[in-house]
Amino acid sequence: MEPILSRNFNVPDAWKISVAEKRGAYETARKVISSMKPEEVTQQVLASNLRGLGGAGFPTGKKWQFLPKEKTKPVYLVVNADEGEPGTFKDRYILERDPHSMIEGIMISAFAIGSAFGSG
Repeated sequence: MEPILSRNFNVPDAWKISVAEKRGAYETARKVISSMKPEEVTQQVLASNLRGLGGAGFPTGKKWQFLPKEKTKPVYLVVNADEGEPGTFKDRYILERDPHSMIEGIMISAFAIGSAFGSG
């Protein structure tokens, strides 16, 4: 099985947008935003069993379902890429070697939860 998270780590200049787009970056975000509803994205994430990389491994789609359907206040998407724990470099590798995968994930997540604001 081909790696997913690290598939571009050894690609020269993968951080450049021209290289990333040639390797398919942002294709999924374009598809999601142009042809899906936020609820459909959440359902696909639930079905995939995607979980957070924190200690609890909480299901991402379940977390998204906790947000109120009728939004009366702004919804913020917070990206935690902190490397504060000694010896952890999981986020740093993504940010340095394949930042476009994280940016695309942010775009899809923001669309799914109805967020127009982000913080990191």
